[in-house]
Amino acid sequence: MRNVHHESSVVEVFWIFLRLGLTSFGGPVAHLAYFRTEFVERRAWLDERSYADLVALCQFLPGPASSQVGLALGLQRAGAGGALAAWAGFTLPSAALLIAFGLGLSQHADLVPAGVLQGLKLAAVAVVAQAVWGMSRTLCPDRPRAGLAVAAALLTLALPSAWAQVGAIVACGAAGHLLLASAPTTLLPPPAGPPLALGVSRRAGVLALSLFALGLLGLPLLAAEQGGPVWAAVDSFFRAGALVFGGGHVVLPLLQAELVPDAVSSADFLAGYGAAQAVPGPLFTFAAYLGAVMAAPDGALWAVAGGLLALVAVFVPGVLVLVAALPFWDTLRRRVGVQAAVAGMNAGVVGILLAALYDPVWTGAVTGRTEFALALSAFALLVLARWSPLWVVVLTAAAGAVFGL
Repeated sequence: MRNVHHESSVVEVFWIFLRLGLTSFGGPVAHLAYFRTEFVERRAWLDERSYADLVALCQFLPGPASSQVGLALGLQRAGAGGALAAWAGFTLPSAALLIAFGLGLSQHADLVPAGVLQGLKLAAVAVVAQAVWGMSRTLCPDRPRAGLAVAAALLTLALPSAWAQVGAIVACGAAGHLLLASAPTTLLPPPAGPPLALGVSRRAGVLALSLFALGLLGLPLLAAEQGGPVWAAVDSFFRAGALVFGGGHVVLPLLQAELVPDAVSSADFLAGYGAAQAVPGPLFTFAAYLGAVMAAPDGALWAVAGGLLALVAVFVPGVLVLVAALPFWDTLRRRVGVQAAVAGMNAGVVGILLAALYDPVWTGAVTGRTEFALALSAFALLVLARWSPLWVVVLTAAAGAVFGL
């Protein structure tokens, strides 16, 4: 009976998250609101305080926060199978749409009007500008963190490479530890209650952390030794997924530094990022589009395989670091020095995203007054009118076609 009940719970988790994966537009903040409505208010899987604590944990860690919250909810409900079911249901719909878009763009680019692709790139300008605007207000609320963001932007503009971005994040973390530990404001509020009990042992946490470190340090060596495109791609997507602090939009500059222009053209990269705003589910599924575009010259089956491989590679680090942190979360969040270091890292990624807003997003899309006007209009619709990104993307792509950009 227990196995039957467990299997039914896994199926239940999958169908609930599949519905959310098909309907959850609006980005990570909106996803967390959908989860709260579904699992706290409607189904009462956990109480308000426990949900807030879980959200705080996932925002504290690198990786896609909303997907990590979904994984933890599935883990709580139905164990490891529930966690996998939650991830698959929430992630695969948007991944499938973006793989199809990438395959179509690669094999039938002549059927897509150039103005539509330019409109998608202008939508990306507006979305990234909105992300910089919102994240700077939340993650850089004082002069020290604003200064760290500016320093990170200058460093990554001066040294445009993936390793410069890694160095900026590490340096901002060290500076945050020194500058912010004595500040009255901290990243997280004091613990509200007993730690979350999700059934992850300390041994499992240490194993997950070891695998995370092994991937981060070992994959570059393996890619260099093997010399093929597959391991190089896995290394790039894994590293991008491992270093995302502050929100899914930060994956844009990390992947851009890894893949453009050697593996993906700047135009295809920005068009895909714009298209990713028009699909539901997590923004990390942008990786599936990139994997499909990279493998599409070898045929449709290879494009699907490449998309799925990139999708898994970019999500695995966030899963590992979540499992690693769960048994130690209550201890970690009580350490002001740890919170200050993460606050510094978060400020650094705002700077990295600001640099990416200029290059490649702005330089690759805005080439004249008409493009600037459309990008500004899209930004106003997102920030002032609070339109859904879906409709802003659709409208901007249509405007691009009408104006024949």
